[in-house]
Amino acid sequence: MTSPVSIDGSQGEGGGQILRTTISLSAITGKPVKVTNIRAKRQNPGLRPQHKAGIEILGNLFRASVDNLKIGAEWVTFAPSDKFEGGSVKVDIGTAGSIPMILMAVVPAVSLSGNSLQLEITGGTDVKASPTSDYVKYVVAESYRNIGIKFSADVLKRGYYPKGGGIVYSSIEPCKVPGTMELLTVRDVEPRITSVCGQLPRNVAERQISSAIIALEKKGVRCSNYTASIETSISPGSSVLIYSASDFGPYVGGDSIGEIGKRAEAVGAKAAERFLESTLVRAPVDPLLADMLVLPLALAKGRSKYRTARVTEHLRTNLQVANQLVGCKYSIEQQDKTYEVTIEG
Repeated sequence: MTSPVSIDGSQGEGGGQILRTTISLSAITGKPVKVTNIRAKRQNPGLRPQHKAGIEILGNLFRASVDNLKIGAEWVTFAPSDKFEGGSVKVDIGTAGSIPMILMAVVPAVSLSGNSLQLEITGGTDVKASPTSDYVKYVVAESYRNIGIKFSADVLKRGYYPKGGGIVYSSIEPCKVPGTMELLTVRDVEPRITSVCGQLPRNVAERQISSAIIALEKKGVRCSNYTASIETSISPGSSVLIYSASDFGPYVGGDSIGEIGKRAEAVGAKAAERFLESTLVRAPVDPLLADMLVLPLALAKGRSKYRTARVTEHLRTNLQVANQLVGCKYSIEQQDKTYEVTIEG
């Protein structure tokens, strides 16, 4: 058996992103990997339930040999086989662990290995330190479609902290080789707002929208398309997403989640601030997505370029890990108020 490629989980931002990218690329390429110092730079280092669930799903799908897969583990090995167990899969994280984060490991792994899957995940749909499920559905899925990766992310039930219990259904289609992407200029697409709450009065969702619209209008951005909805959930919670997306870009979203003691107006204003960060400098890719595009574009044949408002440590780290595993070349150049990311697969 080939000796595993060793990836240091403490490099760069030192979080769970390294693990997700490494295991996904291992599943796609068939290369065995060993990740050490898992989440070394986090307050609670080691594997958390959502990371364990993500690796378990991929381990089962790709009939991988996996070692040391337990909560708190500081290292793990993953060696995929050449067989794929597709069909229909149901997974329960068992906590309010982030469903979007698991999807961002599973979707590229399944699609870019040329496979399809029907997946139902139970856990947290809208939780801290994670994109919301609506962001994945309206921003990530749209941008991935542009390069040939087709998947859905439909929320059947909301899951908020602490109990989770949310359900997301995803249908993933095969994509042999992702296309390249060039997103350097912005087409003007009026933003939309989707605001949701569960186990809370409807006016919470409405107030999130009102404050978001006020914050946008102060900066000259008009928004006339918005929806407020009450959805079923076990724990009370709320979320809001402002996004601009079309078939050929931009792919920009700003989301925010409610917390105990945080006013609905502050939640809406935060989403607007995140959305405006890209919109005001006319960057067609937001900083969160800039990081999520690395994995598929590292496997595309050719050069991709996109412009983003800010370079996160997540982005730099993801580029490093992709380079270590698949040898893609990359560069980041500052241009006035934006940054141009180039990835050569």
